[in-house]
Amino acid sequence: MALKAVKTAPQADPWQVALKQFARAADLLSLKRGIREFLIHPKRELTVNFPVQREDGSVQVFTGFRIHHSTVLGPTKGGIRYHPDVTLEEIRALAMLMTWKCAVVGLPYGGAKGGVICDPKTLSPTELEHLTRRYATEIAMLIGPESDIPAPDLGTNPQIMAWIMDTYSMHHGYSVPAVVTGKPISIGGSAGRIEATGRGVMIVARETARHLGLPLAGARVVVQGFGNVGSIAAQTLHAQGCRIIAASDSGGGVYQADGLDPEDLLRHKQHAGTVAGYRGSDAVTNADLLELPCDILVPAAMEGQITAENAPRIKARIVVEGANGPITPEADEILSERKVFVVPDILANAGGVIVSYFEWVQDLQSFFWSEEEINERLERILVRSFRDVLAVSQEKKIEMRTGALVRAVGRVADALLTRGIYP
Repeated sequence: MALKAVKTAPQADPWQVALKQFARAADLLSLKRGIREFLIHPKRELTVNFPVQREDGSVQVFTGFRIHHSTVLGPTKGGIRYHPDVTLEEIRALAMLMTWKCAVVGLPYGGAKGGVICDPKTLSPTELEHLTRRYATEIAMLIGPESDIPAPDLGTNPQIMAWIMDTYSMHHGYSVPAVVTGKPISIGGSAGRIEATGRGVMIVARETARHLGLPLAGARVVVQGFGNVGSIAAQTLHAQGCRIIAASDSGGGVYQADGLDPEDLLRHKQHAGTVAGYRGSDAVTNADLLELPCDILVPAAMEGQITAENAPRIKARIVVEGANGPITPEADEILSERKVFVVPDILANAGGVIVSYFEWVQDLQSFFWSEEEINERLERILVRSFRDVLAVSQEKKIEMRTGALVRAVGRVADALLTRGIYP
C-alpha cells in the first residue's frame, strides 16, 4: 500500500505558514517594525528558465529558482530540490526556515533554498546531468564558497552535488570543493554527512527523554519514512536501547510489538525495495502507524502528515520531526494542548546542516576530520542547542517550536542591529 498523507484538504501556503511562525516569535521578542520588515523579505530571488536537450533530440525548457533569505550571519546555506511540485512560495519559505535552522544551532550562515520544477525519475542519467550542469550555470552568479553553498535536498543526491561542483570549478579554471556540501567523500565530502540528520534526530530524542525522565531502554519508537533519515534514526535509537516497533516507507508499513531489527529491516528494504513484507511483522497503514501507542514518534517522510484530523489520536509522548513540516499548524496546537512534547524540525533535523558546515570548513582548510571527531562535534552542538531552546521554552512558557524560533530570530535580529543598516 502506497504511503499517502492522511490529510485530504489542500496544503496551506508554506510561505504564509512561515510568516505566521515568524510573527509569533517576533511578537515575543518585541521586534521593531523595521527589523521585522527586514527579516521578512528575502534578500534576493532568482528565477531561471533554461533549455535541456533530451536524448530523443527534443528540447524541453525547465524552470528553476535560487533564493537567499538572509546574509546577516554569513554566507547562505540551503539545499536544492528536484520535484514536479516545486513552487516559488515553497522555496521562499524553505529559505527562511534555513535561516532559522542555522541560527538556532549557532552556525555562521544565512538561509537559502533552490529548486527545479522537474520529475528526476523521468530523466535519464545523461539528461539529469545536463539539467544539473545547466541549472548550476544559470545560478552561478549567486553561488560560491563565500556567498552561497548549496546541498542535496528532495530529489537530489551526492552525485548531483558533484556535477554542480565540477561545473562551477570548470567556470573558474580550478577545483572549488567548498562551493557545495553533501558531495561524495572522494571529492571533498565529509565523513558522517550521510548519517548526520538521522543521528541528530537520535541525539535530540535522547535529550528530550532525559528531560522528561523517560528511560530509553525499552522505549517504544515508531518511524514514519524509512529512508536515509528514518533508517539512521531507527538504527541509532535502537543502539540506545529503544524498541523500534513500527516503520514505513512509500511501499507500506510494518509493525512488530516485540521490536524490529532496523539493520535487518534495512537489508530487507534494499533487497525488496520497501519495508513492506518484512518477515515476522504485521502490515500497518500509514494512518494506523502514526496513531500507534508509543513513547517516541519520528515522522521522517513528508510534510503535512499529522493534521487536525488525526492529531487527537496521536498516542506518542514525544514527537521528533525528522522531516520538514510533518505537523500542520492546526495539529501543533492540538498536540500542545494534549501535552505531547514536540521537538521542531529546525532543531530536530539540523544535524544535516551542522555536518554540512563541518564539510565546508574542512574543504576551506583542506584538512579533514575523522568520523569520530565529526560525531563528537555534532553531539556537542546539538546538546547545547537543545538545552538553549528548552531554557527559552521554559522561561517564556511556550512550546519548543516557538522557543526555537525565538532563539533563532533573536540571534539574527541581534546580529542585524550590531551590523547596522547599510549605508
